[in-house]
Amino acid sequence: MPRLEPVDEEFFTAAPQRRSYALDLPVSPERVWRGLTASNPLWWCRLATAEYASPRPFGVGTTRRATALGVLRLRESAFRWEEGRRQSFRAESANLPLFRRFGEDHLVEPAAGGCLFTWTFAWEPAERFAGRRFWAERTAQVCAALAADTRRHFSR
Repeated sequence: MPRLEPVDEEFFTAAPQRRSYALDLPVSPERVWRGLTASNPLWWCRLATAEYASPRPFGVGTTRRATALGVLRLRESAFRWEEGRRQSFRAESANLPLFRRFGEDHLVEPAAGGCLFTWTFAWEPAERFAGRRFWAERTAQVCAALAADTRRHFSR
C-alpha cells in the first residue's frame, strides 16, 4: 500500500482540510472510551470499520486497520494516547492514493449529563485531488456520517 506522509498534533489545526464534530452525548466518558477501544471500534458506523492490529494494552504506537466505504483501506498508528481521554491516529498507508496525509483525533471529556466527544478529521489530499471541491466535499460527507452514526449510537 502506498505510504502517506506523517502528521502530528499541529496537523489537526493546520491541515488544508479539517472537520471537527463536538458531540454532546448522554453517556459516561468511560462508555465512549470503551467503544473507541473495543476490538472492533466504531462498529456502529455504517460507512467505516476499524480493528486494532496491536495487542493490549493500547498506547502510543498502537496500530489499527480502517476501511471506509468498503474500498478505502488505511493502516493507522496512534501517536498520542491519553488513556480514557484522548487518542490520535495518523494514517501510515492507504490502498488508494487519495491522501498525502490523513489524521484522526478522539477527545472524550466529562460534561453535564454525560460527556463531550470531539472527533476531528484532518487531511491533505493527494496532489491530483488538491483543489478539487468535489473530492473535499465527499470526504467531509463521510466524516459527517461517521459523527452522525456515533451520536445516534450513544443517544439510544
